[in-house]
Amino acid sequence: MGFRAYPLLSTGQTHRDSRRFPGHREVLLYLHDYATEFGLTELVRFETEVVYAGLVEDGKWKVRSRGEDENGAAFDVDEIFDALVVCNGHYTQPCTAQIPGIDAWPGKQIHSHSYRVPEPYRDLVVILIGSGPSALDISINIVQVAKEVHVASRSAKVEVFRELFVCHNIQLHPMIERVQKDGTVIFEDGSMVLADVILHCTGYKYHLPFLDTNGIVTVEDNCVGPLYKHIFPPILAPRLSFVGLPWRALPFPMFELQSKWIAGVLSGRIGLPSEKEMMKDVSDFYLSLEATGTPKRHTHEIGDYVFEYSDWLAAESGIPATEEWRKKMLYATLKNYRTQPETYREAWED
Repeated sequence: MGFRAYPLLSTGQTHRDSRRFPGHREVLLYLHDYATEFGLTELVRFETEVVYAGLVEDGKWKVRSRGEDENGAAFDVDEIFDALVVCNGHYTQPCTAQIPGIDAWPGKQIHSHSYRVPEPYRDLVVILIGSGPSALDISINIVQVAKEVHVASRSAKVEVFRELFVCHNIQLHPMIERVQKDGTVIFEDGSMVLADVILHCTGYKYHLPFLDTNGIVTVEDNCVGPLYKHIFPPILAPRLSFVGLPWRALPFPMFELQSKWIAGVLSGRIGLPSEKEMMKDVSDFYLSLEATGTPKRHTHEIGDYVFEYSDWLAAESGIPATEEWRKKMLYATLKNYRTQPETYREAWED
């Protein structure tokens, strides 16, 4: 998961996490090390919020940022820039399932973003919504203390883990149809459970409240668009771009490749197709999603072509494609995840 220019390796220090799958703290320390190595902290305005970024004359961008003075008083700063690269991430604004009757349901709701430890769920009946890694990890985590654990999902992918769920006495259900004020949760197959907690493992929303493009770029059904290769809006390219929108990807390597391409384009070293050509590419991509029945909210999911995408970016940027050993490592990890979801982080055959 490390950047090519600065691999994520064991430091050998006793206070660092040298496991193959390190914890959150180690990843944070790695990012700190990266920023220090390349002098990036000098370029970052910490404790500063961008509250507005909008188009002005000549295709430039007005950016308003908000900070605090030494007395804690807020102040705004307006600046004009030639180009804007949006890199605000999409793992902070939880997306929750829309459930009929939820306003009158007496139980507790939580998103996986806020989950930390299993103890608060002791002796409770918990329903998790989702079929991704969060739902799998958390359900196995809390089944040791909860009274009952149920997983509801609309995706057939969750069937891969049915045997595992059965072994752990985790009950698998179709999606929730509605909930009632007596605490009952009713599933689409008519089965029901009297539950205490609904835990949403349902991903995140793209949230760009500061961005004003005069309606050129929109967020509809969790799709940011229209974007060429998930990065450039054709009408505003190259002066507006996005880093990090695709999901079910390899985040850090993808950020790096997207950034290299954007930097090359902004410097004039790399050319973009014409606006018309980019719009056609976007239209063809959207049509391909429709043809395969892919929901609009999955527009930025690239799990099935993650290396095809990254290698395309690499080729455009004039750098080598992803090494075969990286690809093999990912495929081996995915295989272990499906067959040994409880131990794949620790059990590894070199």
